[in-house]
Amino acid sequence: QVQLEESGGGLEQVGGSLRLSCAASGRTLTSYFLGWFRQAPGKEREFVATISWGGTYTFYSDSVKGRFTIYRDDAQNTMYLQMNNLKPEDTAVYYCAAPDHEYGDVSRRQADYTYWGQGTQVTVSA
Repeated sequence: QVQLEESGGGLEQVGGSLRLSCAASGRTLTSYFLGWFRQAPGKEREFVATISWGGTYTFYSDSVKGRFTIYRDDAQNTMYLQMNNLKPEDTAVYYCAAPDHEYGDVSRRQADYTYWGQGTQVTVSA
């Protein structure tokens, strides 16, 4: 069983930066692609970014491309999301997620992920 725990959320001003962390336990996730999703108040949960096993490939939603960076430290079994130039529309609960199979292709689809963290709140004030 995989446990994922997000941290690093908080209140930040427009234009500021935050770094989210996703620490995994119960299994080494070196050979798994990973993803970040978010859910804003009153909206569906949406894809933010994904990273391949090995970290070679990354993909982003259009709304965060150029501002957010996903990366991983497999030695620490941890994934990160560096968020720069934050906007009010980035306000959401952010979730990290992992699939249940190794060596898969990266995915934007929530259905391709089995394990989810509890989420961390990010609030961007104008």
